[in-house]
Amino acid sequence: MTRLVLRRGTVVEAGPADGPEQRLVVDVPGRGPRPAVGDVALVGAGEVGDDVVVNTQAADLALGSGGFDVVHVNLSRGLGGAGVPGAHVMKLNYASLQHAVVPVEETAGGDGGARAVEGEERSAAEVPVGVFGLHGQLPAIAWAVGQAAPGARLGYVQTPGGALPGSHSRVVRELRERGLLAGHLTAGAAYGGADGDAITTAGALDHGVRELGWDAAVVGPGPGILGSGSAFGHGGMVALESAHTALALGHPVVLCARMSGSDPRPRHRGLSHHTATVLRLLLRPVVVALPAGEAPPSEVAGAHGWVFPPADLEGYAASGLPATSMGREDPLFFAAALVCGMALTGSVGP
Repeated sequence: MTRLVLRRGTVVEAGPADGPEQRLVVDVPGRGPRPAVGDVALVGAGEVGDDVVVNTQAADLALGSGGFDVVHVNLSRGLGGAGVPGAHVMKLNYASLQHAVVPVEETAGGDGGARAVEGEERSAAEVPVGVFGLHGQLPAIAWAVGQAAPGARLGYVQTPGGALPGSHSRVVRELRERGLLAGHLTAGAAYGGADGDAITTAGALDHGVRELGWDAAVVGPGPGILGSGSAFGHGGMVALESAHTALALGHPVVLCARMSGSDPRPRHRGLSHHTATVLRLLLRPVVVALPAGEAPPSEVAGAHGWVFPPADLEGYAASGLPATSMGREDPLFFAAALVCGMALTGSVGP
């Protein structure tokens, strides 16, 4: 039987609560003071001395992407929430943290005040979509788009496959502050997007293009990734669904290859089995960008379009954006993401 690993504790340190996520330290009897995260929009802000219940399982398991406890409820000041007026579509439905949102699909066809160009409507065929399977690829893709097409409005649709709260990505906040992301929507089970929640990835892409005026979009999971080491049991498989959705809507699709030159696991060296599996299962061709000198795997070489644009690794390293993957120096990982961004701008054709 699966049970939540919930423990009661006391907040002993509380960071600023002026954003969507608050960093805390919670003293849990038997575990000691440990880092914790509170989703301010869901459970409210915490203060030193608050009596809280935290979910400790990720930290107990020493997961690489979950080295902190998560506030489940603040017993001192978190029991007075009233929800969002008029919201009726549930996220995390029937889980203990279910909450209602107003999905962006219901706002489509409004006054268009958020459009980049009043009265201008792009077709899906004019808006390329980059699909990635690992959140660490996002900053390099967005930076490359910004370098190749300054001023382009790039939007991000966050899917399941990694962290579900939209607030958990500090990279997204930094990219937005730098002007490298023009929008952030969460889709499916993911929630708390800076610009709204969508019921589906298709709804998010449609809203981003029609209402937010995106020139291009990237679609992929939040921080962290689900993984079992099996062929199909990993969060990177969400790229298959995302690519099919974008193709069905008429978007040109560029798939970001997950590559590594330093991952100790053989299945991720060179072209990761995550990407190879998605390429084998795709029902229609996509464009795949690879760094110069890399070759497509023979089993899918003829099924997709391959491009080999240059990767400005030095420029990216100087940008100050994250330049390590899972704590490792891995130039090939970032080169693959950078060339995806280059291909996404249309500056390199298949």
